[in-house]
Formats: sequence, C-alpha cells, structure tokens
Amino acid sequence: MVRIAVRTLTLNVYHVGDDNVNRYITSSPHAEYFSNLVSFFRKQCIELNKLVSSTLKNPDPNSTSTILAAVDEIEDNLYYFSDAISAGIPDIGRLLTDNCLQLLILPLLLPSLRMDNVNGIEIGAVTSLYLLCCILRIVKIKDLANTIAAALFCPPEAYIPHFEAKLNGFTSGHGFTHESQLLDNNTAGEVDGECLRVTVSDMATSSHVHPQDLVTQNDCNGSHLALREALLCYITTGDDVQVLGSLSVLATLLQTKELDESMLDALGILPQRKQHKKLLLQALVGEGSDEEQLFSRGSSTVNDGTSTELDGYLQRLKEQYGVLCSFLERGTSPHVNRCQVLDALVSLFCRSNISAETLWDGGWLLRQLLPYSEAEFNSHHHELLKGSYKNCTSALLQEIRGVWPDLLITVLCDEWKKCKRVIEASSPRKDPKCILLPVQKSFSEDVISGESSFTAGDRMCESVKVFVLLLQLQMFSLGRVLPDHPPTFPPSNIPENSRARAAGLDISGPKPGTELRLVDAVPCRIAFERGKERHFSLLAISMGTSGWIVLAEELPVNRQFGVVRVAAPLAGSNPRIDEKHSRWLHLRIRPSALPFMDPSKSGVYNKVKSKALVDGRWTLAFRDEESCKSAFSMILEEMNLQFNEVERRLRPLLDLERDSDFSNLSPRPPKALSSNTTASNSL
Repeated sequence: MVRIAVRTLTLNVYHVGDDNVNRYITSSPHAEYFSNLVSFFRKQCIELNKLVSSTLKNPDPNSTSTILAAVDEIEDNLYYFSDAISAGIPDIGRLLTDNCLQLLILPLLLPSLRMDNVNGIEIGAVTSLYLLCCILRIVKIKDLANTIAAALFCPPEAYIPHFEAKLNGFTSGHGFTHESQLLDNNTAGEVDGECLRVTVSDMATSSHVHPQDLVTQNDCNGSHLALREALLCYITTGDDVQVLGSLSVLATLLQTKELDESMLDALGILPQRKQHKKLLLQALVGEGSDEEQLFSRGSSTVNDGTSTELDGYLQRLKEQYGVLCSFLERGTSPHVNRCQVLDALVSLFCRSNISAETLWDGGWLLRQLLPYSEAEFNSHHHELLKGSYKNCTSALLQEIRGVWPDLLITVLCDEWKKCKRVIEASSPRKDPKCILLPVQKSFSEDVISGESSFTAGDRMCESVKVFVLLLQLQMFSLGRVLPDHPPTFPPSNIPENSRARAAGLDISGPKPGTELRLVDAVPCRIAFERGKERHFSLLAISMGTSGWIVLAEELPVNRQFGVVRVAAPLAGSNPRIDEKHSRWLHLRIRPSALPFMDPSKSGVYNKVKSKALVDGRWTLAFRDEESCKSAFSMILEEMNLQFNEVERRLRPLLDLERDSDFSNLSPRPPKALSSNTTASNSL
C-alpha cells in the first residue's frame, strides 16, 4: 500500500509539466530513485527465476499460482516504468534506459541466453527470454528497444568483461564469473580498457550454411555464437520451452513499434510486405542500386541506412556500456540473416519432439515473415517440408486404424480452422508468461497396464494438429490459398447389404430402447454386477465413420428382433479371445467422446486430469468356441469397414504428392463399401 501510494504521488509530480520540477527530479541525488527502482526490479527478476527453477525440480500444485503472482508484480513494475515515461520527460526515459541496461539487461539477462550451462549466472535462459519479451512489450522506449536488438549481434561474453578465454577465441564454458570479480591475468581475449573485443565466427555470415549444419559444426554450445544465433539454436535444438521462449522473443521484436525497421531487417525478421515497401520507396526516389531487385528472390536490403543505424547502436554499446563486438566490421547482409531465420523455422517444423502448440507459434512467425509469397522457399525448404509432411501422414494413417477414428475427421476439421486462424492472426495467441508455467503431465501417463484410450486421444489430437500445420505450410509453400475447410471427400452412402441396413438402423445410430433386427447377432452372457449375469445378443455395426458394439435383449414375441440395452463405441474395443478360456471375449470400452472436446465436461476433466482415468472392460461369455470366434470376426470386419471409410474420406489430404494442385481437387464418386469385404484378423 505504501509502495502504491508513493508511485501514485510520483506520477502526479511527473505530470506537473514544469521545467524546474522536471530538472529537479532528474538531477542528483534525486535521480538515484530510478536506479533504486531498477535494482528492486532486478531482485524481483532473480526471485522469479528461483521460483521457476524450484518448480522445475519439485513440481507443486500451487506453483502455477505462485509464479503468476510473481509475474504480476514484475509486470506492475514495468507498467509503472511505462507510466513514468508517458509523462513526456526525456530525462526519465534516459535514466530508465541506462539503468535497465546497466543493472539488468546487459549484465544479467543477455549473458544467460548462452546455450551451455555455467556457474555464476543468477537467472535462467527461460526466465531471461520471458523478461526480454516483457520489457520490450511494456516499456516503450525507442533507444531501449533498438539497443537490445543491436546487442543480439554480440556473443554473451561481450557483456561480461571478466571471463576466462582460450587462445583460439573459444571459452571453456566454466570460467563464467560474476561481474564483480576481477579479471584473470591469463585472459587471452583482446582487452581495450574495460572493453572486451570478441570476434564472431564467419560461418554465421554464409548464406550457404543451414541451421542443421550450424548445429553440427558449432554444436550450438559455443560461447562464440552471437545471441541472435543462440536464439536460432534454441529453435533448432532446444527443448519445447526454449523453442517457445525464442519464438516469443522474435515475435515480440517483430511487433515492437519502437524498433526501427532497419533493425528488424538486420535481424532477418523484417516482414516481406515491409521489405518490399522499403525497396519500392528506394526505387521511387532513386536510392536503390537496381530496381529489378524489388521482388527478386535473392534481393538484399543491405544499405547504408541499415548499416549506419546498427553501427550507431553498437557504437553506443561500446562508448556508454563498455561492450565491443566486431560482428559487423566485415559487413553482413540482412538477406543472409533472413535466410538463417527461415532455415531455422523450416528445421523446427521437421522436429518430432516439439509440441504442436509450439509448432503453431512457429507457423505464425513464418507467415508474418512471408505473408503472401512462396518465393523465398528454396528447394531445400521444400524437401524438408515434404519429408516432414510424409512423416505426419504416416502418423495419421496409424491413427485411422487406432482408437479414435470415429472422431478423427471432426477433430481434423476443428483443428484446421483453429490452425488457419492462428497462423493468419495479426498477433501471437500466447502471452510470453506461459513459458514460465510448469507443463502439465498428461493425465493418463500413469496408466501401467497398457495404453488407455485417453492417452491415445491425446496422441491423436497432437498428431492431427501437427499434420494440419504441415499440410497448410505445404500448400502455402506451393503458392496455394488455404481453404476455410480441409478438402475431404463427403460421406458415402450406406451399402444395402451392410449390417446397419439389415438391422434397420437409421442415421442416428443405436440408442437405448431402439428396436432392431438381430441379423448375425451372437448370443452371449455378461455380468455388469457381481453375481448378476444377464443374457444378450451381441451385434457389431459400422455406419460410415461411426461404429458400435450393441448388446440387445431378444423380444419374447419375436426373437428375430431385439431392444438395444447397451451400445459402446466399436473403435478402440481391442477385441481379444481369452488365452485360457476360448469361449470368453475381452473388450475395452472407451468413452464415446474425448472429455476435453465436450465443453460441458471441461470442468470435471480439469479436476481429474492429474489422475489416471481408466477404460471400461467387458468380458463376454459365449456358449461355445465357434460362437466366440464368430463374434470376434464380426467385430474385426466392422472395424475394418469403419477404418476404410475414414481413410477414403481423408484421401485428398493424404495424396498431396499426386494431387499437388489443391485447387483442382474435387470429390471423387464415393465407392460403396460392401459388408462382404474380406476382413483382416489383425488390427
């Protein structure tokens, strides 16, 4: 309360608008108030990092709320900085910029972005990535934003003047000391006063080096890598959280209005439409070297303006903050840096150990850089995307014959719309704070005896999300317009000789109490309660992409008809004849819908998510071994009919190589599926 009162009072003073008052509050010793503010903020950042690190080591149910409370405190401080800047006193902005850079960003946040783990760092890379996003998003100071962007062209050691170096310019990775410690007399780096000169490898400036090559040669752990390259290494080799953090920083830089377009261009993340606009203006006023480069694939926007502005901020880093980086002394092309960013993003889409949600964020960034043209995709990009698409197609084919094929098309259509909306949005959908929150373990990972249908449902949804993204990126890379709905075939007509027709079912399926014909039904017994055995007729029915296992009671008057008492999903039933009792048939009974797809059950689902949910189990007893085998074969046959219909409807999405021109896709005449189709006895 005292803190809030003081800040309210100071803001009122800042807005008085008197020059004498302005000079008074920004002169010594009163200006120390701003350095104290930043020092207090630095302590909060270190405490936040301790919370995040502690949560990673010892997850706690209350850790999320604790981290969010600390994040709220940090953002409140940054919003106070922003309010103070909005008063329009230039010296306040300068004081906050200098103190943020000297006390927090240069000595603490930027050095922590190095890939290898070292001692003496008070803050982790993930926390640092979040804080950089937060500062850029809330504290709207042009000099601060551009200085941070320029600082990304230097390696971490450029901000730590006291470190141990090898003769070849590579650090040991273990001599990273605190800024208050003395410089080792055996240091091999070039020292100019209090400035350390670090020469960055020429490899980063080659347009023929792909991120995977960079990873192989540099192992992404060398301290010689510039911070910009470290961010790209996080994308190509980091874990899910590091990838998301790096993407968040690039997205935040992209959306920071205070950042000069020339800095975005130098970083390689200037959107294509702004790049063309800039070249067009240069061509109109006669500044461009060649007007034909406007829309050429290899157009480079390096010019005196870009070089001068970036060099100006690097010079400021040297003169005011003791940082000297020779990265740009040889000259570098923004086009080369842009190619590295595109290479890193394409490589990201080929990674199988990254979550679909994070890959979608990478898709958003790619579409921001290339909103309307596929011209910057080279043959290597197409090859990588094509290979990744093939892998996703194989995974989707497995899901077609998995546990949830009846929901696969529904999930795919929903995720198609969501993915299209996400990658075409004007801003990222996630707040950067999400990278700090603990990742919730899947609620069904604790199931010991076999994979539950809930685990399979999670995996199916994840596979569909990745497949949808890769398919949309494939279409985009080929220059196609994304349709609002995925190009699938319509449902086929139900064959006249199918069991669904013979049973007299309508499109709504078997509901409890529904009357049907017991064609091909097999008598069986089952006990839903101990000691209470009941007699039913078992019938397996598929209808399009849906299917059911039906237990019906015979009508006393007409035994050819029965009343549905229980109906369970056919898919995922995993039929198995007991090894010791050949008249027993075991079935797994999964829910009819995934819990997280039903909004009415979302609250219950979130409560039980941390627990292991299990499937139902049926054991059906038949009068003889032949009846049991007949029921087993009937279930497999109807499951295969269901699988085949799902695959037929998804065929346009699976035949991308053959039907590369999506605009010419048209539904083929549906083939009638016969119930007499030979069924395989294996799932």
